[in-house]
Amino acid sequence: MITESGFKIKIVRKIEEIPPQDWNNVFPNALENYYFFKTLDGSNLSQFLFFYILVYDNDNLVGATSCFIMSFPLDITVSGKFRRITDFINILSPRILNPKILICGLPMGQGRIGIAAEPKMVIKAIYKGMEQIAQEEKAGIIAFKDFDPTYRSILDECLDYGFFRIDSLPSTDMDIHFASFDDYLKTLSSVSRSGLKRKFKEIDGRVKIDLEITNKLEEEPLGQIHALYLQTYEKQEMGLEKLPIDFFRDISKNMPNETKFFLWRINNKLVAFAFCLVSGGYFIDYYLGFDYSVAYKYHLYFIRFRDLMSWCIKNKIKKYEMGQTGYEPKRRLGFNFIPLYIYVKHRNKLFNPIFKILCSILQPADSYPALKE
Repeated sequence: MITESGFKIKIVRKIEEIPPQDWNNVFPNALENYYFFKTLDGSNLSQFLFFYILVYDNDNLVGATSCFIMSFPLDITVSGKFRRITDFINILSPRILNPKILICGLPMGQGRIGIAAEPKMVIKAIYKGMEQIAQEEKAGIIAFKDFDPTYRSILDECLDYGFFRIDSLPSTDMDIHFASFDDYLKTLSSVSRSGLKRKFKEIDGRVKIDLEITNKLEEEPLGQIHALYLQTYEKQEMGLEKLPIDFFRDISKNMPNETKFFLWRINNKLVAFAFCLVSGGYFIDYYLGFDYSVAYKYHLYFIRFRDLMSWCIKNKIKKYEMGQTGYEPKRRLGFNFIPLYIYVKHRNKLFNPIFKILCSILQPADSYPALKE
């Protein structure tokens, strides 16, 4: 236990060391709740080492957040000419662009911090806890990853501690106020609307695609969806986490009311899935998977989106979050781009200015034309 400005700071390795009610009292009303972290802890994600920082005022929990350590590929969003340069650097010295980093936030999704006291003091205490973890684990870099603009006024305090702020890849969401899917289509540009209608007409008259919705999977479909997830993982533009099958098995046990699996089959063969979280009118389209031997032939990305949007409308969902990457189709589908920020510093004060220049070169937006628009 360490102290900062009268607060006590405790660091634990498993969320089960924290009473659920304490966590829920200070953490934002996020779908990635106590039981989401319990699932992560039990999933044996070998590429991450998780920590939880707790801030107490006397015996009352007033701040909480998750952190993890990993070897972070600084060139994860780089493409084109810069990718050739970073590939050459990785050949010469792999550790330069893959340093050990302590990150406040989640490998997936947006960063969130539970705050139930003066925010700037809580952030200062969390930073002190992060410094202790980084020192003990020999992590040279500390970062707050993927925080939305509501955290700007709080996290900008970290600029006084040597951090600098860079733009991360934005998240995407959509406010749902449509009476039907056809009503939604009317909000799109004529080009996007006619393109979608053409795809749907082609597939609807050609093949029958069955949809099953469930909050729990038996072992056989569980193995099938994980195989599709791995197909998509290998093709994705970027991703820190490679989820084991245990994650999908345990999430429905730990979060039965929030978990939804959408399964699409052709001739009884699973060809696509979506893992989603839903609560209180909020829907997160979290993970997907496709059988790429038929995915493009049957426009499964757009069939999948139509069914998910239709389900949201039917169930009176107000907000549909679709996460990062894949920006061009999301732009055409009418999603909003939500700015996210990374606050980062190198713990070596002499190297930190050089590190800042390196990070400014590896800006995510440079790799995504849709972001420049």
